[in-house]
Formats: sequence, structure tokens, C-alpha cells
Amino acid sequence: MLRRDDLWIWDSWPVEDGDDRHLFYLQAPRALGDPIARHTHAAVGHAVSADWEHWTILPDALTTAPSPAWDDLAIWTGSIVRGDTGRWHFFYTAISHGDGGRVQRIGRADSDDLITWHRAGAEPLLCADPRWYETVDQMDWHEETWRDPWVLRDPAGDGWHMLITARARNGPRYDRGVIGHARSADFGTWEVQPPLTARAGFGHMEVPQVSMIDGRPVLTFCCLAPELSAERRQATPMTGMWSAPATSIIGPYDVAAAIPFDDPSIYAAHLVNLADGKPALLGFADDRDGHGFDGAIPPPIPVILRPDGTVTHR
Repeated sequence: MLRRDDLWIWDSWPVEDGDDRHLFYLQAPRALGDPIARHTHAAVGHAVSADWEHWTILPDALTTAPSPAWDDLAIWTGSIVRGDTGRWHFFYTAISHGDGGRVQRIGRADSDDLITWHRAGAEPLLCADPRWYETVDQMDWHEETWRDPWVLRDPAGDGWHMLITARARNGPRYDRGVIGHARSADFGTWEVQPPLTARAGFGHMEVPQVSMIDGRPVLTFCCLAPELSAERRQATPMTGMWSAPATSIIGPYDVAAAIPFDDPSIYAAHLVNLADGKPALLGFADDRDGHGFDGAIPPPIPVILRPDGTVTHR
């Protein structure tokens, strides 16, 4: 288990580099006392492993910028990819003191070695586009939702795609969650696109990822019961991680057919490949065994793909 006595650990995102398995994760001091306070004190930690289970802690990857800045309050979840030049690019979420942390934006930092990171400019890379997405001036939620960027290469070689936790600009309060979308040819310039999914009974769809299992694409994301529509909450009370069938890695995704993973305690998990080449879910324990939030990441859970294109325990 990845656990630190002085820090809570929660959302994480994996990176493979040769035989090294890197994990970048949100962290905040346990001394805060109230786990809810971690969200406005989050920075990004870093650990490395050979097997996704036994960890060596590395220097912190990214902390907040000096005020005033768009990312001076907390750094939140993102993803890391290697570009065509060999440099690593970290796309991250941040909130600021200037708007009380109510608006989420996406930025980028770059590295040559996964250890030392430098911000790519002083301005955010992407903000929610009000043509398609709920923004702070017309929102029916507690925040402007625009976070958790998951970046992947276009399967046809036409640049890059970004999947984003977002909310549609209209609809019932607990039915606006969608997968936002942006595209880029060069990492530097991104163009916001319409959502990749239709509304399907989720208030938000956190930490989205699309992966290939046995040659088939599958979408994973997370959402707890209080953020579900009443109809979905009644039909599928087990919550946490969700998976949905996909036609390709860039969609369409059948979110209406999404089902919860059969371990409701795991949250914000990503699919990783174990030493045997089989997939597993690696995420934090939101409430394992009824003990509440512990701020740690347990060993990965081996999974298989169901015939319907969703995932379950192996």
C-alpha cells in the first residue's frame, strides 16, 4: 500500500517509463485534521515502483504557484504523456484564491526526466467553453467543473485528444455530467470541442480514462451516490468506480450502459497493466471496511472485461 504517515494521498495517475512504474498523486497534510480540507491544500507527490505495489517516494512533482496566479490555491488531478520530442507533458487541474476556488482550469508543465517540472507559461491552457459547458455565471452546481484532463494520442495519428470532467450547460442538477473534449496538434494550442457523451444520470464523471482491454476500448470514471440522479441512484446503489462500453478510444461511449465496479470503496482509479500483462484498477480507498477515508492507495485490483464491455473483478 502507498501510504504516508504525514500526508493524505488520494487521486493518482500512472506513467510507465521502461521498467519503472511512476505514480503521481494528490497529497495534503494529515495535520489539517478534516479530510475535506485537503481539497484546498493539494499538491502533487510522486513515487516509483517496479510492480505498482512496492513504492519509493520521489521529490514532489508540482506545488502551487506564488500568488496571484490561476493555480495558486491547489493543484488537482491530471495526466502525463510523452510527446514526439521525447519530453514529458503534465496536464493538470488547478484552482485559485482569486475566485475562491470556484473555477477549475487546466494547465501544463513539462519535464525531461519525470522528476523536475516547469510550468508552460503563466496562463491556463484551457477553460470551460460556455457554448457547451456549464460555467460559473450560470451554473447549477457548487463549482465550475473543468478538471481531470486525460490526454491520449489520436489513433489515426491526427494530433491529441483530451478527455475532461465537465458539466453540460443545461439539464437537471444531477444529470449534467459529461465527458468534455479538446483537441490539439502540438500540445501548445488546444481547441475545446462539444462533449463526447450525452447526459446519463451523473452529476459529474470524475477522473475519466479510456483504455484497451483484450483489444476492446472501455471508458472508466467515478461518481458517488450523492452526485447521481435519483433514477440512477435507485437502480444502481453501489457506487464509486464506473465503466462503460466504447466503440473506439475516442468514442462513442455508451454512458447510459455504465455500471458500477463491484468494489464500491475504490475511487479515482486508473487501469494499469500488471506483470502478467493483465489489467488492474489502481485507485485510492475512499471508505474501505467502513473505516472512512484513510488517504492511501491499496494494491491494484485485477480485473477482466465483461462481454458487455464493462469491467469486473478477475
